[in-house]
This record gives sequence, structure tokens and C-alpha cells, in this order.
Amino acid sequence: MRNGGEAREADADGNDTVDGHGELRRETGQSADPDPAPPTLLGRLKKHRLLASAVSLALVATGVAVPLALAGQDDGPPCQEIPATTRALAENPAAATRALDPGDDLNRLDAVRRLLAHEHPCSDGGKALGAVVDAATRATGPETPHTLAQARAAFGAAAALNDVELPDGMAPGVARMLAQYVVDQHRYLGSDDEAVLPAVPAESTRPNEKGWTTYGRFLAPGEAHADFEHARPYTRDKGDPRGLIAELAKDPQAFAILYAAERAWFAYYLERLDGQGTDPAYQPKPTKYYPSPRTTWIHYDLEHMADRIGVLMAYRSLYARNGTIPDLTAFDAAVRRHTPGVYLADERQLTSRPPMASIAARKPSGRADENLMDARHQLDTVLGAWAAARRIPAARAASLRQIIDNRYVWVLQTTR
Repeated sequence: MRNGGEAREADADGNDTVDGHGELRRETGQSADPDPAPPTLLGRLKKHRLLASAVSLALVATGVAVPLALAGQDDGPPCQEIPATTRALAENPAAATRALDPGDDLNRLDAVRRLLAHEHPCSDGGKALGAVVDAATRATGPETPHTLAQARAAFGAAAALNDVELPDGMAPGVARMLAQYVVDQHRYLGSDDEAVLPAVPAESTRPNEKGWTTYGRFLAPGEAHADFEHARPYTRDKGDPRGLIAELAKDPQAFAILYAAERAWFAYYLERLDGQGTDPAYQPKPTKYYPSPRTTWIHYDLEHMADRIGVLMAYRSLYARNGTIPDLTAFDAAVRRHTPGVYLADERQLTSRPPMASIAARKPSGRADENLMDARHQLDTVLGAWAAARRIPAARAASLRQIIDNRYVWVLQTTR
């Protein structure tokens, strides 16, 4: 994480910005011109502060926006001022959603990139951009399902920030977006030709006659879902949550947000399993060729949970070794400060199907203990308490524990 990200495809005549109503307008002078002359001119101006000031005043007098703050000779590259119209989107969620919605055909994805991806935002610009991402993708309340436009905006944000090094302050807002879509980002394995849209309406996620849907278990009725596996062929236009997680894990607050969401989802999931540790709604019809055990998808989901938590911990270790996290003790202390607490599964089997925002907003069962950063211990403790309270057969509980542990250890060993 640094005060910068990857510069993105600025038009020769300027950038798209969004006004308070979510409408696009053109603002000249927004970013780097593809003509090589301006960088040379800027380099000269940096050596002549009086001349730089005169040029800035002349540009302002002619009504031309100056988004680049001219740095001193030794101050490094100039920073980019985030337009007031962009900052205002954080206070207008509906307009923010429109601004980050890439469309079903992804034709607006470049505009989303120009809005979000900045190399060196000035001052608190990174934090402001993170707030826009959060506002655009967040449900209006913890009991309210995501709309189709919000889900598309989540895909748009993930795709626009793919392979981008986030500027300082932006990571927590982006982490809140992934936390709001914790079920959807769990499904990501890679680009899939069958994922034909960036997001799908609620009716497309309904379980079939067997009680199964490709979009996951225990889904809230009426909720749209982002499909991060969607990609535009032969382009870099894809929403890859794994790439974002690698970047977000550098920031202790973002790390805490993601870690809390994953543990909340784990508890939420366990308390909806039946007394045999299976999905009561899934009723497969085995054949002699396809036995279709009732446990298949449960195991698949639990592996993904162990995978996501394991990835966070693996990057924590990697970044401590390579110096990205210079002080692991200080990093862990910061994670603890931003951690709501621990999440235990309810002792009863629950049948409710709240939306994803409710999972992200789940209240903790208690304060985080001294073993917070031992994720293996956290998972095992929650699973053990749930199995004991629900009287899950010992063999079944041991099987679930082994599935989770195997995946967690594998991820720790293979994440590089």
C-alpha cells in the first residue's frame, strides 16, 4: 500500500467525472496526456516554482481544471486532486451506484477505472475514493438485499481495481465492499465462460427442484448477486477478489474487516446446517453414475471459507518476511483495534435467510481473545462449540474439522 495506484487510460482530452446526480460530464486536464510533451513540461516546471505558480494561475484564469498539484523539486511525482464531484458521491449512494455500474456489457468499465484508479491522490483522496466504493455497493440497511445495480457496481469496483496498487487510505472502503458480498466473492475460482453477466437478479439464483443453486447455500430471497467469475474475453476486464485480497491484506484495518466478515460468515453458515452437518434444503437424486451425496456442497463451501481466511494469514506472514509489514507486532495490534470480536454459531439450528449485508453487520459473541491471529485456533474453537451444542455425531464433526484444516494448511503452504 502506498500513496499511489496504477495510472489508468486517461483520455487525451480529459477524464469523465460524475456530478451530484450521478451524471457523467467531461473535465479537461484531469490526468496524464498521452502526448509525451506534458511530462517534460511538468518536469521543467517543478524546477521553477515561480513559473509553475504563474502557469497554474493562468490555467485557473482560463477556467481549465488543474487536478495535478505541482510538487517541489524533491517532493517526488505530483499528486492528483480528487474532484469535488467525485468526493460528493460518498454522500449520495444512489449516484455513486450509477457512477460505478459498468453495465451488463461492461461498456462503462473504463469510466469506472478513471473514477477510481489514481496514482497519487492528494491529501485524503485515497480515503475519499474508498468511501465512494463503499457507498456505491452497500445495501441501504443490514436487512435489505442488494439491488442488481449495487451488485454490478461491486463487480465494477473489483474489475476497475484489478492489479492496482491502492493508494493510502483506500483499502478499508474496498474491504467493506468485499465484506458486503462475502458469499459472492467466496465463489470465485477464476473466469468462467458460463458467467455471462457481471451480476444476476434474484430470480436467477433460486434453488432448483433439488434445492441447489450455483450461487451458494442459504441465500436471501430477493437479493441480487455479483458474479465475480464474469470476464470480457481477450481483455483484462475481470473482477478478481483474490487479487484485491492480496492488496487489502497489507492494511491492518482492511485486514480486520475481511477477517471479521469471514468469521461471521463461518458462524452464520454452521448454524443453518442440520443435526448431521448437512444442508436440509438440498435433496439430491442419486443415480448409479452420480451418487450426489448431500455433503458435497457443504464441504466445498467450508473449504472456501478456510481458503479465504488462510489466504489472509498467508499474506500476513509473507508481508512480514519481505518487509511490506515492517513491524508485525504493531500490525497485529492495529488489526485487534479494528476487530469487533469473535463470532460463535447459535446453539439452535436457524432457518432464517438474511441478506449478505446482515452477515457483514453481525454482532460479535464476545471480545477477541489473545489468539485472534491464530486463525486455525479460531476456526476450530467455533466448530467445536457448535458441534457440542448441536450434538453433531463425533465422526461427522471430525470430518468437517479435517476438511477445514486440510485446506487451511494447504493455502498457507502454497500462497506466494
